Amino acid sequence: MGPLSGTRVVEFAGIGPGPMAAMLLSDLGASVIRLDRPGPGAAVPGTDRPHMSAGRPVLEVDLKSGEGIAAARAVVAAADVLLEGFRPGVMERLGLGPEECHAANPGLVYARMTGWGQDGPLAARAGHDMNYISLNGALHTFGRRGQAPVPPANLVGDFGGGSMFVVTGILAALLERGGSGRGQVVDAAMVDGSALLMSMVYEDRSRGAWTDERGANYLDTGAPFYDVYECADGRHVSVGCLEPQFYAAFLRGVGLDPADLPGQWDRSGWPELRERFTAVLRTRTRDEWDAVFGHTDACVHPVLSMAEAADHPHVRARGSVVRDGDTLYPGPAPRFSRTPGTSTRAPGAPAPGLAETLKEWGVEL
Repeated sequence: MGPLSGTRVVEFAGIGPGPMAAMLLSDLGASVIRLDRPGPGAAVPGTDRPHMSAGRPVLEVDLKSGEGIAAARAVVAAADVLLEGFRPGVMERLGLGPEECHAANPGLVYARMTGWGQDGPLAARAGHDMNYISLNGALHTFGRRGQAPVPPANLVGDFGGGSMFVVTGILAALLERGGSGRGQVVDAAMVDGSALLMSMVYEDRSRGAWTDERGANYLDTGAPFYDVYECADGRHVSVGCLEPQFYAAFLRGVGLDPADLPGQWDRSGWPELRERFTAVLRTRTRDEWDAVFGHTDACVHPVLSMAEAADHPHVRARGSVVRDGDTLYPGPAPRFSRTPGTSTRAPGAPAPGLAETLKEWGVEL
């Protein structure tokens, strides 16, 4: 049983970061009931399956009907956490806003996750991951010098700035409730969370260690010793040897004499270093370089596809990505010594029954 065993969460169905947050809570042992509209849920494009929906019983409710609202209120009254991702005002119009829910359940942690937040000029506007990270400086940092910004999938806004921060807020509010006995509203906005993820970069900028020029800094492919390089077979390795001892190990591995090179942090010499590194790394295949560096601290590793990742010895040993036949899924994280979480995405993992879960919650519908 995970560390959140005994915690009851009602999830109002959505897409992307909401289901991700509910999945994380479920992996950690929470009992989660997903409230969804009757009929097919919001599916992954090209499939009939909702995003990250495994392992949670579904209660179909029509929130446009009195019966559906009554069912939702009954489940919320028995919950510790409510998780919703509608635009501001939607839950209030349904009669399920914080005021109504706290009147029935004063200890409820009411978690609201949106792109723009509950207030501000853009609060009611639509958006997606790269829109949110467009306005807080994050997207501007992704990409090479002289090229357009490259959206980092939807990892930074949706999941890093959204799911992870709403879960952090939920856990903090549950901890505070242990002393006060009172619930509260958690306003988690992806524009806020992904801005906070940029804390180190903003700090570096304030002290002159980072420039707004994309691809010109030490962590954004500007530095030749922190970049991705093509190998002889067209595949790639990541080179991240920032510290001097790691940089020295890298130079030994590629057979370059530091006496014949510009200094590591001499920016005027970075173009020459990049040219030398590019040429030497193209002389062997990705896996040949892995054999050279795999047991060193040079911070050089193969860039693996998702199909390859599950078979890497370290990833396999940790269960970071699990292969079940043709199915790949990430393992639970983080790890706990006494109360380990479990993956709700394993193909053979049964979802709790709805009737059984409602009975455990003491809800009669």
